[in-house]
Amino acid sequence: MSAYESRLARLLAMVPYFQSRPGIALADAAADLGISESQLLKDLDLLWMCGLPGHGPGDLIDLSYEGGTVTIIDDQGLRKPLRLTAEEALALVVALRTLAETPGVADNDAVQRALAKVESASGGAVDDATVAIALDRDSRVAPVLHRAVEEKRALQLRYYTAARDETTERVVDPLQVFTADGHTYLEAWCRRAEGVRIFRADRIDDLHLLDEPASPPPDVQQREVTEGVFQPAPEHLLVVLRLGAAYAWVADFYPVEEATELPDGELQVSLRVSEPAWVRALVLGSGGQVEVLSPGWLTDSIRADAARALAAYAAS
Repeated sequence: MSAYESRLARLLAMVPYFQSRPGIALADAAADLGISESQLLKDLDLLWMCGLPGHGPGDLIDLSYEGGTVTIIDDQGLRKPLRLTAEEALALVVALRTLAETPGVADNDAVQRALAKVESASGGAVDDATVAIALDRDSRVAPVLHRAVEEKRALQLRYYTAARDETTERVVDPLQVFTADGHTYLEAWCRRAEGVRIFRADRIDDLHLLDEPASPPPDVQQREVTEGVFQPAPEHLLVVLRLGAAYAWVADFYPVEEATELPDGELQVSLRVSEPAWVRALVLGSGGQVEVLSPGWLTDSIRADAARALAAYAAS
């Protein structure tokens, strides 16, 4: 905004400002308006010559500003504050709607009250009900995750675990937030699992920032994530898979300890997994392209799951 535009906006706001504060001291008014007293006197000199068409003595704004105070005598109908333009109101509504859609960042009741005030101030130029903000889940929860880490506060999550196809409630103590492969992740000590876990932001259905400090065990350290989100450890289950040609990508996508080429473009790979349910989902969804060779108990369990699924189809 140019200096002229800024001054015009200030002059238009002055009449309702002084009308609601008769006899206000020049120094106080200048401080409220963010200008010097000398600039305020120049503005009042100009305002005194403004008014309605005709520009006669009865058409001009009448005010008194001698003696160190300001009083509006005749406001010429400009006592009401300026209304927001449609563009200004829309920008505020979009910002407030974004706050409302981001859990844990702002008091939702305060946001709703602000929305109502913006709608009123716009004079009907924009209706907040017509503005819909759709944030992806990453964008909704990431600010809360970062705030939890910065303020070292515990979080309550409702989290969907894709490998087990289940949603659980848990309280976690955040360690770090990081981005990998286009996704945002939270590393935290999970009180439910009693261990460090990685949570993908777009699988967090809901979260609440708790009024209690994060309290992970003192010996827990943030992991180095530059080499990927999942890092195999000796305590993880060692699984041997046969991969059909259509599923050879598994060997490229996941860290494998050993890979052997088989006839017809197939692979035999050994890899460690922290969650056997992930292997179960991979095999059952592969249409026979992925087979578990070991451990035997996992092979038997997946075979039993497949048999139950086929029996359910036959019964229907």
